[in-house]
Amino acid sequence: RFIRWASDRLADDGIVAFVSNSAFLNARQDDGFRKVVSEEFSELWVLDLKGNARTSGERRRQEGGNVFDDKIRVGVAIYFLVRRAGHEGFKVYYDAVGDYARSFEKIGFIHNEHLTEFDFAELSPDYKNNWLNQSDSDFDSLLPLADRQTKLAKAVSDEQSVFGLYSLGVVTNRDDWAWDPSAPALAKKMSAFISIYQQEMSRYKLEQPEANQVSDWVDRTIKWTSELEAHLSNGDILKFDRRRVTPGLFRPFVAKQCYYSPIVTHRRYQMPQIFPHTISSNNQIISFCVNHRDFYVLAADRVVDLHFTGDTQCLPLYRYTDTGERVSNITEWGLRQFWEHYGDESITAEDIFAYTYAALYDPAYRETYVVDLLREFPRLPFHEDFATWVRLGQELLDLHIGFEDAEPFPLEREDKDGAAGKATLKADNAKGTIVLDGKTTLTGVPPEASQYRLGNRSALEWVLDQYKEKKPRDPTIAARFNNYRFADHKERVIDLLQRVCTVSVETVRIVNQLNLLTSIEPENQRDKVNS
Repeated sequence: RFIRWASDRLADDGIVAFVSNSAFLNARQDDGFRKVVSEEFSELWVLDLKGNARTSGERRRQEGGNVFDDKIRVGVAIYFLVRRAGHEGFKVYYDAVGDYARSFEKIGFIHNEHLTEFDFAELSPDYKNNWLNQSDSDFDSLLPLADRQTKLAKAVSDEQSVFGLYSLGVVTNRDDWAWDPSAPALAKKMSAFISIYQQEMSRYKLEQPEANQVSDWVDRTIKWTSELEAHLSNGDILKFDRRRVTPGLFRPFVAKQCYYSPIVTHRRYQMPQIFPHTISSNNQIISFCVNHRDFYVLAADRVVDLHFTGDTQCLPLYRYTDTGERVSNITEWGLRQFWEHYGDESITAEDIFAYTYAALYDPAYRETYVVDLLREFPRLPFHEDFATWVRLGQELLDLHIGFEDAEPFPLEREDKDGAAGKATLKADNAKGTIVLDGKTTLTGVPPEASQYRLGNRSALEWVLDQYKEKKPRDPTIAARFNNYRFADHKERVIDLLQRVCTVSVETVRIVNQLNLLTSIEPENQRDKVNS
């Protein structure tokens, strides 16, 4: 808004200078902004001071400290937008502080320097308005998995994408209340939550506060959102329904119970068409992440949280109509692409679903399209030997969806004498050990277990992180319902770790087979969809 304001008031020749969040340089959500800037200005001169703390792993270390003495978590850029009368085209001149620089080193980078003394590189925006992290791959020629131009709830026969419906994971905006490892504990919390909501409903009818006062008026013992306040204002009744206590996946290989409700769940997106509230549903989804940091994929057969795989997007095998009928979510257009390419009309939607999962796990695919996958929905190549890709994809699906039933890996358990003490839950990949607490250590963790990674953590590390004892952020939960103790779940977690260890080892084995398949394909056989 500030740049819009300044641009509107700038003459035909002039400069707009800002210090701000640097996300506009390469964030996917700012591609429209970059397009408008290129239309309204002649040049951009930018000094990227990095420092984005909302990253992870090696990328986080490369970002270094924040130039404002680490008091903020976003990256920072100094930039000058230049307008020259009669000048055609747009040029970007870019320089950046070195990786790993600390706060005082970044100050030194810009201190007492004239703008002409920086080592600016000229960048040419690509046709997608990207300035940094441009891709010269053939990604756009691959088969689109979902049509991001529309968010129609219903797939249509002429839609030119493999999947008709897609959805983000659910957002409760009150995770401490709406998720719990234990169904009875979740029921207890939500009963208290709903009781307070109904008390506020009775009080609201008596006192009739002004609409703009509701936020300050309600009892903050529970977690309110603007949507919940609107439900209150509308007189929407909320009753505890045990059927809403629903199995879900909160993080990779971490199953919890979720209170899945039209009122309590802040955002459901299209999830009710994938896992309906009112009927017993049977479905599978391929979840992936598009968040400009990591690309990883994981299948599920139940409701998933928004952060199940980062900023989770879900591609379901089926969808449910308003009448409760289950129909295929693979479009007619998608089926035709596969039938025509492979000359085989016996290929089913289930085959395509499994093929998709295998293709997204292919290491060569992820390496070739690493830049594209960080900002776009994935697309599919056509591989040789369709049946083998389907078989390996189905093996991965069965393994990941059925992780709780996998054969436990024979980890060795070492128990010391004495009390368990504080829960540690830490993996040492070099030693092949997992320290659970002061009493118990698991040994014999194979190297493959740490090789199967989902973002910045291995599958085992996701489990360990989620079962640590942490003080809830919600003050009411912390005071009244903070009854989680690792000791109560220890044996179950050990069993889960053994099963996830097997899943990890088997995943690495299958992924190696995919890698081998790709390596022996002639390059021109990884065909693209016709434009």
